[in-house]
Amino acid sequence: MRRGALAVTLCLAPPASAYEGFWRSGPIAPLPPIAGLNAQKVQLGERLFHDTRLSRDDTVSCATCHAIETGGVDGDKTATGIDGVKGPINTPTVFNSAYNFVQFWNGRADTLEEQAAGPVHNPIEMGSNWDEVVAKLSRDVELMKSFDALYGDGVTGNNIVDAIAEYERTLLTLNSPFDRFLMGDVNAITPEAKRGYDLFQSYGCSACHQGVNVGGNMFQALGIMGDYFSDRGDLTDADLGRHQVTGRDQDRHVFKVPSLRTAAQTAPYFHDGTQETLVDAVKTMAKYQLGREIPDADVKDIIEFLASLAGEYRRFGER
Repeated sequence: MRRGALAVTLCLAPPASAYEGFWRSGPIAPLPPIAGLNAQKVQLGERLFHDTRLSRDDTVSCATCHAIETGGVDGDKTATGIDGVKGPINTPTVFNSAYNFVQFWNGRADTLEEQAAGPVHNPIEMGSNWDEVVAKLSRDVELMKSFDALYGDGVTGNNIVDAIAEYERTLLTLNSPFDRFLMGDVNAITPEAKRGYDLFQSYGCSACHQGVNVGGNMFQALGIMGDYFSDRGDLTDADLGRHQVTGRDQDRHVFKVPSLRTAAQTAPYFHDGTQETLVDAVKTMAKYQLGREIPDADVKDIIEFLASLAGEYRRFGER
């Protein structure tokens, strides 16, 4: 289709009937809640998620990097761990991570439980081990009562991550304007966001960013249509991506495609945190993944669409 013809088409507001049940055939589906969660585990997991005693020097908790009030990230280029040491990679949001098919940028954890255990042992992040953590938590009488009520063997590393993972399953951003639009409320998003969604698909963004999480369900190489890493320079081990896990040459610079549901709140972007704004991120993606330059007006509409993906987080039991 010619670009001019496309522009005319997108400026016309489609009838309401055109969007009824739209998600059933489109690349993105509404984000569903997760049923059957254990309320006591969630409560314990929330407490542990914010507990700095999981780190060697009692200064870092899960929430230090995954701050609930700022979109589940720390807002920094790369994360900061114990002793103020900067890590090698940008903090991915914890929100909606239950719908990721693997965890971490390089996919080294298959489950939320594995993900929750990783930072405890990482020498840069928390720099601790389960023996030390369990010893500290065991001195907390009230916390021990919670563990004993839930687990026959009390406080253990496995039980700690089990509770944290249950809490993380509640960290969902539901009822976004875009989801309401997909469910039939054609006035839930702006005309600009509707155009942005059409552009998001026609440019090919939805080939990787789709499903209920608008990403998080596949791996993809960074730099399909251009050498991103050569242009950026200063290669790091984190740039190896999936190769760090598999050791296969074809997995160099391959990463889990991130969810875009909280994109409007979670700058900076990319695994290296080099993209300071959504404008930067969209233009860089277009160059290196699509091999094209997107006009500023289209970028603006795409960002309006991305903003409409922002849903509502409510603590478990307050929904």
